[in-house]
Amino acid sequence: MKLLIITALSDYRHEVSGLLQQAGIAVFSVSDTTGYKLNNGQPNDLSNWFGSKNGEFESVFFFSFTDDDRALQVLSLVDQRNQADHLQFPFRAFVLPVESFTQI
Repeated sequence: MKLLIITALSDYRHEVSGLLQQAGIAVFSVSDTTGYKLNNGQPNDLSNWFGSKNGEFESVFFFSFTDDDRALQVLSLVDQRNQADHLQFPFRAFVLPVESFTQI
């Protein structure tokens, strides 16, 4: 089992939802959040997380517990989308392993 997480600007909420559905993920959660990018002059590995501009960004987090194949399919769809449209604020997606969980 994997935990799939996608971040995007709030304006792209429905588009990300469509990518999840396209990959066969019908159960997911969405949370509103505010992202910040401040230019403090220090190098940062995540300097391009919110694109090229500094400021405050209304964003959404999508997350779903899914299998390896669907998670990888979503990563591929997100990469294709970002490359095709050269978004100033690209979607970000990552997958985390779920090592254990409670049993019902």
